[in-house]
Amino acid sequence: MAHVRIFRHYIHLPFVILGLIDFSVLVGAFCLAVFFRYFGDIAYFSESIAYILPSAVIFAALNMLLMVAMGVHQSRLEDGLSGMMLRTLIALILSIPFALTAYLLSQEWLWYLGGDGVITSASVFGFFLLGIARIVFFTVVGNDAFKRKVLVLGTGFRARQLLEDLQTPFNRKGFHLVGFVPINDEPVEVPEQYLVNVPGSLHEYMTRRPVQEIVVSVEDRRKGLPMEDLLECKMQGIRIVDGAVFYERESRKVAMEMITRGWLVFSDGFSVSSVSGFGKRALDVLASGILLIATSPLMLLTILAIKIEDGWSAPVLYSQERVGLRGQVFKVHKFRSMRTDAEKDGAVWARQNDTRVTRVGAFIRKVRIDELPQIFNVLNGTMSFVGPRPERPMFVEQLAEKIPFYNERHRVKPGITGWAQLCFAYADNEEDSREKLRYDLYYIKNQSLLLDLLVIIQTVEVILFKKGSR
Repeated sequence: MAHVRIFRHYIHLPFVILGLIDFSVLVGAFCLAVFFRYFGDIAYFSESIAYILPSAVIFAALNMLLMVAMGVHQSRLEDGLSGMMLRTLIALILSIPFALTAYLLSQEWLWYLGGDGVITSASVFGFFLLGIARIVFFTVVGNDAFKRKVLVLGTGFRARQLLEDLQTPFNRKGFHLVGFVPINDEPVEVPEQYLVNVPGSLHEYMTRRPVQEIVVSVEDRRKGLPMEDLLECKMQGIRIVDGAVFYERESRKVAMEMITRGWLVFSDGFSVSSVSGFGKRALDVLASGILLIATSPLMLLTILAIKIEDGWSAPVLYSQERVGLRGQVFKVHKFRSMRTDAEKDGAVWARQNDTRVTRVGAFIRKVRIDELPQIFNVLNGTMSFVGPRPERPMFVEQLAEKIPFYNERHRVKPGITGWAQLCFAYADNEEDSREKLRYDLYYIKNQSLLLDLLVIIQTVEVILFKKGSR
């Protein structure tokens, strides 16, 4: 298996292994810093290791949390090892005040964490040791490490959808595509170079090829599907996966063109319990309260900046009707980033280089400050901290007519941030909204406190690296 599924969310196995290696390296780096600062004698150090480890584990855990927030491990695919190490350096620097805060809260238990110069030395050791460990890891495992060899059964529209949508290195990180096997009476929409000729039976072909997984992506399973062959393959230990499930697992979104309402009914996920509902509400209140306290000075400066640019009588907040849980309309609050007459001719999509945006508005949009008043929407229960972004009623009406399953995104409360915001840029047209819905459906299907925490943590990366803002 190249993926581990934790609380219904797929995590790529090499990331899990690399994360465990990074954690171990950081623990070792802290112990090394303590050894040179206080000991110098291996025997004496070994006797004291039980007292050193709590501080080392907290140091490593804080750094790992910040590395997840920075998207360190995923950045290997987009920015290479140099980009990965740059984000690691930022995380190590940012972790220092958090480590000192942990020491102040529990000085007796984390005595070594507050040692003079230990955290700085541990961060320096950690940076160089992480670099060495990662070079060794990627050299040993190679680019195709943990990738499964996958054969797709089918060559029609659904198969072509898999081929076209799973082209990027990020979407191909879990598998190596062997090819597509044509099925009788199914049209061939896949380019010829991807087709695989199976002269005999499928299971005989599989005994001669090291394929670990067969993806069934046919238009009609009642016509020409070799069930006996598939059963033989399954009994040989080859995994048989539905095309829509495979698409969801690899891309972290739902393939709307490949699913039906029946698939939604019988697939796993889409479950809600009172316990998870209480946990989500508690997380909403906690996260919103912390964010409100932390950003209060920033919000006051934003109010001042808007007043200076547009005049003291100009409104600071902009309230707008949005569609929320179960299709109910509510008012969302944002810092005003456009001119007061921005919609004198009616509502229109936001767009790049929008001339209606003020100078202050352009800045607060870029760093997401304009979204901060939505904290009060979360506290009053009309929004959640994590969820699909709420749309205006007129846009919802238009999109629901053209995009299948669009109203399913109203099964949960809308959020300040969400899975779609992490994975896709700003939506300013129908096609972008269709793509974002794929991610929203993935979130609704697989929602859990773990996924909510992951989204909250990685939203830091969105803010710092300006992903998805407009």
